[in-house]
Amino acid sequence: MKKMRAAILYRPNTPLRVEEVTIDDPQDREIMVKLVATGICHSDLLPIKGEVPSPLPIVLGHEGAGIVERVGPGVTTVQPGDHVVLPVIFTCGECRYCVEGQPALCAEVLPAHLMGTLPGGGRRLHKGDQDLHLFYSQGSFAEYVVVHERTAVKVPKDARLDVLCLLSCRVTTGVGSVINRAGLRAGESIVIYGCGGVGLSAVMGAKLAGAGKIVAVDLLDRRLGLAKELGADYVINASRENPQQRVVEITGGGADYSIESIGNVNVMAQAFASIHSAGTCVLVGAAPMADVLSLFPFEFLLGKTLKGSLLGNVRTMIDVPKYVDLYMQGKLPIDKLAAKYYTLDEINEAIAAVDRGEVIRAVIHFD
Repeated sequence: MKKMRAAILYRPNTPLRVEEVTIDDPQDREIMVKLVATGICHSDLLPIKGEVPSPLPIVLGHEGAGIVERVGPGVTTVQPGDHVVLPVIFTCGECRYCVEGQPALCAEVLPAHLMGTLPGGGRRLHKGDQDLHLFYSQGSFAEYVVVHERTAVKVPKDARLDVLCLLSCRVTTGVGSVINRAGLRAGESIVIYGCGGVGLSAVMGAKLAGAGKIVAVDLLDRRLGLAKELGADYVINASRENPQQRVVEITGGGADYSIESIGNVNVMAQAFASIHSAGTCVLVGAAPMADVLSLFPFEFLLGKTLKGSLLGNVRTMIDVPKYVDLYMQGKLPIDKLAAKYYTLDEINEAIAAVDRGEVIRAVIHFD
């Protein structure tokens, strides 16, 4: 058992409290990771705002990267001293989804996430006599985490962990939604709604895939400027132009694919309206659970397809190392996502900045 500090959410719509807690030693097939950095994702804001149900008290955070400090019995994939990224999705390797090659939909993930536990129901964090729940079975707003070994992906020691932490969720979600879920092929057109971390990662994914026309939509010119730098051919400020009309003009009838990365049902409808009759719209953003999306059924009769995507439908043990290699080769420039770094004590300031859209890459740095 080790003492450390973690940021705890006790009630929705209240600040997180950074407090001393204890963390258990790793159990069977679990590892303890000393975190170097963790990103702050839009999904972390949903429990804070009470927009998704979460067991409380809970330690949020799900974009961790760090160094393995201890391993429990039966661990075979990593050893102390290894550098790892902690993707938000655990994969059991045995359920129908894992066996069918869709590990992002692993049947063991959702129950553990809903209960705020590790796979199998365990909790390793405590505040006195009280057990603390873990957001997405990780809880990386903390100096250390204990996770299942199948949550960790080993990465090169010369790669920057304060950059690679984004591969835990945002970058894999954006890139994977284009390549894995949409299945964009060279020369095809795509429009991406929202130029936050996920949307800009989708822009990079479309560039990697050889898209013919990449259109980025946002309300902020500075984000659209970064989208251009990362590969967008056209940008649309939705506060000044009608995005659906402009996309139809640019693509000559509608895009082959659209990505909605915001989690806003009104924008989802815009994204669906921006594709042509045989096009595909992929919903990536996490909307509040009570929201309802309204579409015209007639559009489906025309051949339009609507899909959802969880973590970009990535195969973490295969795709994440590929993305690391692409980053190291300069082909996936995730380090260009404008970053601001915070300490754990500044967690509430960082969350407020993310909520206001002031930063694209907010990262808690523990060193």
